[in-house]
Amino acid sequence: MRTTVRLDDELVERLKAQSRVEKVSLTRLINRALKAGLDAGRSRARPPRRYRERVQAMGAPRLPLDKALAAAAALEDDEVVRELAARR
Repeated sequence: MRTTVRLDDELVERLKAQSRVEKVSLTRLINRALKAGLDAGRSRARPPRRYRERVQAMGAPRLPLDKALAAAAALEDDEVVRELAARR
């Protein structure tokens, strides 16, 4: 594909000198340099860090956990009674 790109004069001179040293065309050298630059940017990107959950000791449970549903129902009943009492 053909396109027009404006390059600094100093950069063009460096590219031409390098193309003469390597005995490759200026187009080939520019393509290779652009690919290398793009690939280098991709390799520097860090992969997303994995989330690690921190474990905390919470102590002994205050209620028996095998009766958790019964405890939740009792708390809900207490709240309903409080709401009914507040309406009066």
